[in-house]
Amino acid sequence: MGVVYHANYLVWCEIGRTDFIRSTVASYAELEEQGVVLAVTEASLRFLRGARYDDRVEIRTRLLDVRSRTLRFGYEIVHADRGERLATAETSLIRLDASSRTAALPQEIRDALAPLVTSASQLARRVTER
Repeated sequence: MGVVYHANYLVWCEIGRTDFIRSTVASYAELEEQGVVLAVTEASLRFLRGARYDDRVEIRTRLLDVRSRTLRFGYEIVHADRGERLATAETSLIRLDASSRTAALPQEIRDALAPLVTSASQLARRVTER
């Protein structure tokens, strides 16, 4: 069909999310060394246009919510050359401890991330302004 397989969009979201976390808190490897493991609990995708093979894409990642145990991210997947939105997505993650039980995120991580939260309505406004 010439279009990128749909599951790749979730991989792109993961890349955007790990880059976001690395640029604001620490690398994912460093978080795991501290005992902070984040597991995806929810994922939603809305496909607007199909990315084609060899298209360059840009993943725009926003932090939508920080809670005691969870994080929620929003994404725009955009054609890098045309600026055209290809998909939007959201993921929710929960912190797990070494026994795979839910646990609170360390306060210093919540404090670092909280000022970066962008509401879903702000994300929608940014999208419509483009």
